[in-house]
Amino acid sequence: MSVAVPPVEKNQRRALVFGIAAVGLWSTVATAFKIALEYLSPLHLLLFATLTSMLVFLGLLTWQGRLLETLKLGRKRWLFYSIQGAINPFTYYWVLFAAYDQLPAQQAQAINYTWAITMALLAVPILKQRLTLRELCAMLIAYGGVVFIATGGQWDFQQTNWVGIGLALLSTVLWAGYWLINTRNRDAPIPAMFWCFAFGTAFLAVAVGLDPTPVPWFEWRAWAAAAYVGMFEMGVTFLLWLTAMRTAEKTSQLSMLIFLSPFVSLVLIYFLLGEVIEVTTLIGLSLICFGLYLQRKSK
Repeated sequence: MSVAVPPVEKNQRRALVFGIAAVGLWSTVATAFKIALEYLSPLHLLLFATLTSMLVFLGLLTWQGRLLETLKLGRKRWLFYSIQGAINPFTYYWVLFAAYDQLPAQQAQAINYTWAITMALLAVPILKQRLTLRELCAMLIAYGGVVFIATGGQWDFQQTNWVGIGLALLSTVLWAGYWLINTRNRDAPIPAMFWCFAFGTAFLAVAVGLDPTPVPWFEWRAWAAAAYVGMFEMGVTFLLWLTAMRTAEKTSQLSMLIFLSPFVSLVLIYFLLGEVIEVTTLIGLSLICFGLYLQRKSK
């Protein structure tokens, strides 16, 4: 079942307001991840956050009077959305949170921004697209930034946390693959996201039940941190960005806002987490953003 999405009136100023709000919230999530991981394991954080996000989408669907439409979609497309839920949020966020558990926030968030480059690579076998010379140069520059961040500019590969770096890079593969699979999905976004998170919550409940680590059910700080992640990384922010993209007259202006997010995030990491921002992180992140800029220009 595919539900048509009604057209939205174009308004560039409104789109920029929603876009800035989304980017501002996304800038906080790296800090929120690290704070939440002080109280929760990656698996427990993911369960609490995913449950919160699912409830956010359920509340929106109830408010819009679309529960029947959503139930029909789930009944017809349950296999598709169970696979989607297994990828995102179940596997993607578990890997991402594990990367944040292994690495300083400044490293994990910088590497995570290479997902757009990863998407271009995966589009070659999945969508049969070709890479231009400029795109190849953009990838080399961006991944050069990753190596710079990973090694601290010292090229000391023995001291590098390759487990954390590998998890961060794997998260970009999962995220890019998830959205590439969705390129041909024409279902309405909110019901679709609800079912992804509903199946993801079910898978996570089973995983937590098999995990011997005790769940801190009565730690309010753990719930507060996880609820923030669920609302502003997985739920509300997605809807803000979706609204911005649909109402924009020029999406290129919105695309440029994305480049502000990692640097604003570094400011928050410095002030709220107390991490000393390394010069190598700034250089590596600048290389990543320059590579992303070149890739966008090539489109």
